[in-house]
Amino acid sequence: MYKAKAILFLAYFMGTILLGGCNSQTPQKSTPEPPHISKQGQIPLIYQEDIASDRKHADLNGRVTEFVRKIYQDSQGNFWLGTNGNGVIRYDNNSLQQFEISEDFNKDVGAVRGIVEDKKGNIWLGTSNGLIKFDGEKFKVYSANEGLPNNEVWGLTIDEKGLLWLGTTKGVYQFDGKNFTLFELPKSTVKNPEPMLNDQLAFKILQDRNGTMWFVVDGNGIYTYKDAHFKQWTESNGLTDNQTFDLFEDTKGNIWIGTFNGGVSKYDGNTFYNYTKENRIEGLEAYNFMEDKKGNMWFSAENHGVYRYDGKNFTQFTVQDGLATNTIQHIFEDRKGQIWLSTWKGISVYDGKEITDLADKEPWTK
Repeated sequence: MYKAKAILFLAYFMGTILLGGCNSQTPQKSTPEPPHISKQGQIPLIYQEDIASDRKHADLNGRVTEFVRKIYQDSQGNFWLGTNGNGVIRYDNNSLQQFEISEDFNKDVGAVRGIVEDKKGNIWLGTSNGLIKFDGEKFKVYSANEGLPNNEVWGLTIDEKGLLWLGTTKGVYQFDGKNFTLFELPKSTVKNPEPMLNDQLAFKILQDRNGTMWFVVDGNGIYTYKDAHFKQWTESNGLTDNQTFDLFEDTKGNIWIGTFNGGVSKYDGNTFYNYTKENRIEGLEAYNFMEDKKGNMWFSAENHGVYRYDGKNFTQFTVQDGLATNTIQHIFEDRKGQIWLSTWKGISVYDGKEITDLADKEPWTK
């Protein structure tokens, strides 16, 4: 079963077109009363072709490609769409543009896994072909030739000082704009870890409001670092699964954790609350956390669509509510308050009342 899951993970995430500051005290695991789950419909299988097969597949003639992994809106209002095989696409309020980044990059487009913007307005892309910078006029690719130890960039963030952090299959690296420096994590306390790809890989890197750095390491749970102090979080001290994949800090300072086998947990600084193993939500694989302007938390559960949590109740959205598929690659809120849900068959949009296909709205053609 584990091998089968690893194969599915590789097919989905490897870029194919088809498919310290925390309290050192060990927290208690809490089992609060389960909130009500409002299901918009019964939970269907991921492939329910009678519902999803008539979706309009996207192209660059007014629409975007199907497999959008990351969606980002920059400080100028431009939309950046990182794809799973068609590079990066930008919508600048007038036109939709697919960029030719470089000859080498476009020979093997790969996957765009992270998009961030620095204080100077530069856009940085973490891809399966290296780190890419766009300064508003041209792209620069940082790969093995420029000193990046490994081209497979997964985790990508910018800290409060403007330093870039990269998670690669050869460990965590810092980049100051000129040099890549290894940031070595301590030896793992997990016995016989079972990473999906590589036990040095940081899928996600986060700096919280207190300045603590968080690293989600493949098969080895989570490391935190602050004031030269490391702490590792595993199943032995709070996590439901050492195979952690996603991490998010909400506006209240809670840390949301998504795993491959343990569902969704929330850590409030003292206690871990798990909403999956107590049957509050369904789906053991969870990620794509996003907090909307109203304070609702959104996340996806593999094969089970999308959940919205208002602090008390969960509401589930599936293909029966308009989603193109029940597997989601990214969740994003635009400046209008619309929720963009990137699926395996294009982007669905929730406007607060209904979910429709983005191709039907075609915002870039109006």
